[in-house]
Amino acid sequence: MIPVLDYEEFRHGDRAGFVKAFGKACRDTGFLVLTGHGIASTQVNGLFDQARAFFAMPQDAKDRLSINQSPHNRGYARAGDESLDEKSGVFDVKEAYNIGLDFAPDDPRILAGEPYRGVNLWPDLPAFRDTLLSYFDAVLALGVDLHRAIALDLGLPETWFAPHFEVPIATLRLLRYPAAAAAPGSIGAGAHSDYGSVTLLMTDGVPGLQVKPRGGDWMDVPQVPGGFVMNIGDMLMRWTNDTYVSTPHRVVRPPQERYSAAFFLEPKPDTVVSALPGFETEAKYPPITSATYLTQRLKATYAQK
Repeated sequence: MIPVLDYEEFRHGDRAGFVKAFGKACRDTGFLVLTGHGIASTQVNGLFDQARAFFAMPQDAKDRLSINQSPHNRGYARAGDESLDEKSGVFDVKEAYNIGLDFAPDDPRILAGEPYRGVNLWPDLPAFRDTLLSYFDAVLALGVDLHRAIALDLGLPETWFAPHFEVPIATLRLLRYPAAAAAPGSIGAGAHSDYGSVTLLMTDGVPGLQVKPRGGDWMDVPQVPGGFVMNIGDMLMRWTNDTYVSTPHRVVRPPQERYSAAFFLEPKPDTVVSALPGFETEAKYPPITSATYLTQRLKATYAQK
């Protein structure tokens, strides 16, 4: 039910075949595994090395970078800070660290107070910043490029989405999940759907991610070495008037310590997300800007804390 697709086919092979299979996955479960993406294993391994170094820092050093200091969703979140399953009231045991586009403090967009235009909070670790920004830029380019396939599948011009992702809201989130034995009965990340357009997740190979297709039971997402788990977010579901599905997923407590890196891609802050051309009949959602929707969802995640 969760296909493995080779993105090299879209770039230099059977484009029509890729788009057909890609669109089917976006409609059926909203999940797929993407190989052939061109991001080297050395770059991925370097990222996970830096993630392990960061989460091994003393707690007080991590707390100095607390996400509570940033109105722009950047910085460190302690285990227990977030409740992704907003209805359950159960807090996640994961640790997380976020960066976004690396704006300078005097960037005009920051000075103008644009939402989600902020500075990153960096730890004092050798090579950490350069490694994360290099990976961030590579996955950002991939995520933006994927919207060409999305546009073609939806019957739109191939570049239809390009203006909405020129300087998007984008977040790279490093995640650490302790082994199940460390906190029996707890949840790594509660059941939730993602907020943006698409998510590109790289894992260290340790299982734990599960998805719940509409009308189905929880199922494990396949582990494909070097493959990105890609899923549809709420904003793209709203854009397509529920033609694409943003499917609930969770991380159960893994048998051993687990690391992953999630890249969340949203349109630029002032993009108005409303039903796309050809999908306006009986629109299910009112228009809303990307920044407003993201703020609503983040507030719900942190509200109980």
